[in-house]
Amino acid sequence: MSRTKYRFNTKTLSYEKIELGWKQRIFRASTFLIASVFMGFVIYVGAAKLIDSPKEKLLKKENSQLKSQYQLLDSRMNQVTRVLEDIQRRDDEIYRVIFEAEPIAKEIREAGFGGVNRYKVLEGYKNSDLIVESSKKLDQITKQLYIQSKSYDEVYSLANKKEKMLASIPAIQPVANKNLKRMASGYGMRMHPIYKRRKMHTGMDFSAESGTEIYATGNGKVVHVERSRRGYGNHVIIDHGYGFETLYAHMSKFDVRRGQEVRRGEVIGYVGNTGTSVAPHLHYEVHKNGEKVNPINYYFNDLSPEEYEKMIEVSSQPTQSFD
Repeated sequence: MSRTKYRFNTKTLSYEKIELGWKQRIFRASTFLIASVFMGFVIYVGAAKLIDSPKEKLLKKENSQLKSQYQLLDSRMNQVTRVLEDIQRRDDEIYRVIFEAEPIAKEIREAGFGGVNRYKVLEGYKNSDLIVESSKKLDQITKQLYIQSKSYDEVYSLANKKEKMLASIPAIQPVANKNLKRMASGYGMRMHPIYKRRKMHTGMDFSAESGTEIYATGNGKVVHVERSRRGYGNHVIIDHGYGFETLYAHMSKFDVRRGQEVRRGEVIGYVGNTGTSVAPHLHYEVHKNGEKVNPINYYFNDLSPEEYEKMIEVSSQPTQSFD
């Protein structure tokens, strides 16, 4: 029950009962109701921010667990990346080297995804950075695994062809040891016998009597046969495939023709003294992917370790070449 209120009348010097009209009653009631609603709203908002509901507590717990799982997933992807990098290194430095295949360029292995933003739908959330980074790593690993898989397909194909490849790679001396007088000159800077100045000698000279048999050092196809009184003189070039070619110069005569298939150890011609040459010998070159390389690295089929060491020692001497 509401209390009765009075007001003091200074004229009559007495207390008079306060009577409220219906408008005043409505105004006061409305003001009280609005204030109550406002205070209730403020209390509700404050409680909602400071005190979690059971549902919110459950969602926060799930979010925390998901964040931990993403972090664990990210750590495991880092481990997978390190393992994949080791596999890629072995592929480039061991498997592809064994089968004479070029390493896969780093730019190809690590190429990203161009074009539109693939991760736009993952942005705009509290943990977007973590989710986007994890998605990027997973996509990168997936692409690198695909490239590695294709590389192994190529290596597998090369392994199946290894027998043919091993038969084709130059692997013997073009002149038998029993017919050699001496190793005249090796690969490297040598004194030219005619020009009397140091000049790059791009092959090896085998000193032997004119008419000594010259052998194909690997299976292949004769792609060039030329008679000449200059330079290499009478010479033959064999394409062995797999990026290898061999050249046999200063021959006295040929036993092959252009386009002929030859096998390792087959006689292709005879030692001579044609072209720019000062004594009977065979000038022998090995070309790998168009570059002239040291033939000393390609005699592993018919030399003992001792003979090979001796050849390296002799061919390394700064002697004068024969051509």
